[in-house]
Amino acid sequence: MDFGHAAIIVVAGVWAGTVNTIVGSGTLVTFPVLLALGYPPLTANVSNGLGLVPGSLTGAIGYRRELRGLRGRVARLGVASVLGGLTGAVLLLWLPPDAFDAVVPILVALAVVLVVIQPWVSRRMAARRPDGAPRTRVGPAVSAATYGTGVYGGYFGAAQGVLLLATLGLLIDDDLQRHNAVKNVLATLANLVSGIVFALVAPVSWPVVACVAGGSIVGGVIGSLVGRRLPPVVLRGVIVVVGVAALVQLLVR
Repeated sequence: MDFGHAAIIVVAGVWAGTVNTIVGSGTLVTFPVLLALGYPPLTANVSNGLGLVPGSLTGAIGYRRELRGLRGRVARLGVASVLGGLTGAVLLLWLPPDAFDAVVPILVALAVVLVVIQPWVSRRMAARRPDGAPRTRVGPAVSAATYGTGVYGGYFGAAQGVLLLATLGLLIDDDLQRHNAVKNVLATLANLVSGIVFALVAPVSWPVVACVAGGSIVGGVIGSLVGRRLPPVVLRGVIVVVGVAALVQLLVR
């Protein structure tokens, strides 16, 4: 790897870390860059996934204020995310490369729709509950959805954050910024466990990992500083825009 390639990857890592912390879909920044630089798809995917973990961690730390009082929720959903990430990593190594190509755009499109209609759906569901109390309990549906997004994150990860925000917003009544904080932790766990699997058995380019990691750490800090200051309506708009962009890129790649 020469200096020019390293600089390009670091810059892409900064942008990916920023996008991941605010919304998700950072993989759609770094993965195409690595392919354009000549790295094989599997090597690019696993090296990118490993490199983005430190950025996700710094993003989660930046959202620590929003995580206060959510230790139980994070712990329960974290288990589901870890198991999902492990499953996704195994699927990536054993399934044909095109196995998820058909379903991934559908999942991303569904997530974007859910983000748009989530406030309306939540109001309708609250109106139908006898006591009108908010849904804060982590039930089987939330755990199952988190496991599913973990599988997707361990397999590829593009727009994993959009999927997480959509499911959390639909199934748990809470502030969108608090959902975003939980999303950052869950995505970190899924990517970390899948990264460990890849480090042991998959073709990893460690110089790429180092460059992406260095950039994503800076991006995670930037993303937490910017994302935490966005009003809910603006944040929801950013999520939809990024989700649509991710969908378009997935369809044309």
